This record gives sequence, C-alpha cells and structure tokens, in this order.
Amino acid sequence: MEPSLRQQTEAKMAMTRKNNPVFAKKVDQLLQDAEVLQSGERALGVGDKAPEFSLPDAQENSVSLGAQLAKGPAVVTFYRGGWCPYCNLQLAAMQGHLEQIHELGAELIAISPQVPDESLSLQEKAELTFPVLSDQEARVAETYGVAWKVPQLVLDHMRDDRGLDLVKINGGNGSILPIPATFIIDRDGVVAWRFVDVDYRHRAEPSEVMAALRALG
Repeated sequence: MEPSLRQQTEAKMAMTRKNNPVFAKKVDQLLQDAEVLQSGERALGVGDKAPEFSLPDAQENSVSLGAQLAKGPAVVTFYRGGWCPYCNLQLAAMQGHLEQIHELGAELIAISPQVPDESLSLQEKAELTFPVLSDQEARVAETYGVAWKVPQLVLDHMRDDRGLDLVKINGGNGSILPIPATFIIDRDGVVAWRFVDVDYRHRAEPSEVMAALRALG
C-alpha cells in the first residue's frame, strides 16, 4: 500500500533528525516560538473571497484564477520551491490524485516564488501535469496571507548546508517564501477549505483535499 503523504514527510523528518540533529532541534525550537506560529494567522480563512491572480506558468503562459473558476473549483497550493524535499513529496502526491481532482471538476494549481525557468525544471523532473506558476516577490502569497519572512536560521541552513542561492532561484527575492498552504476555492471565488501550517514539514494530505472537494458537491 502506498504510504500517505504524512508518512512520507515523517520519514523525511526522521532522516533529517538523524543526519542533522542540531539543525532539526533548532527548527523545532524555532517553530514553537509564538511569533513564528502567529505568522500563519493572516492567511485567508474559510468563507473569505480569494484574490484574483494571473501568473506565468513554466512555459511563461499566463494562467488566471478567474479562468479556472469559470470551469470549476480550484485547488491552489503554495509551496516553497523545487529545492524543498517536502514540497516535492507533496506535489508528487497531488499528481497521483490529479485524475480524481479532474473527475470532480476541479483543477490543481501550484504556486512558488521560483522564476519560470526553475519551475520548468521542476515540472520536467517530477513529470507534473498541472500548472506550476511563478509568483516572484511572493506578491500573490502576500494577498493570500501566506508570505513569510524566513528566519535567519533557516536561510543560513539553505545557503551553507544546501548551497541554495534563493536570490537567483527566485529572481531577486531571497528571504520571503510562502508558508506551505492549500486552499480549495469554489466557483464563486470563495475559500471553501484550507490547510495552513507554518511548519514547512507538514502538508495537506491529498485524501483530505479530495474529501473537501467531494463536499462541494
């Protein structure tokens, strides 16, 4: 039986704790900080109107929320980037449920701050067949209340331990990333369901997304 996304992310967390225990402990402590936890409180809630957006996909074609909602509900997921292993696990898991999402009349849209070239690399590598959009400067993430100024501890880890140049990857934005979040937006443009967790190691379980879509009827 295919492990759930939660089981996969927990296995990844366990590996990080084993291979880099000092960093893992610091992240645990960081994410217990009240100020960090409160950073997710600005996110859109159920019943809120979802802001319209139009962003380039991996081939630099413009994709808008309004065009999708004219056809059916949208599952909009914000992720940090193709360099994030937890994001890759989530996107692969959602790809595995894409046929079911389409059967329910919905479309999946993934958004990160990466420039289109980086998004294309991710899309090709992971064989994703849903729109992967580029939100440089995290402006759309800001309107959804999920833009987050990343703590220096995490930035240092990404630069020193991972060799990541976020300024290059994101085309100028090196410190603002989205809180991993997933919103289901109904055809009226209203948030019908959401998952928001400032702990980037936790993600919406595809089965929960599917149940919420079915509840829309």
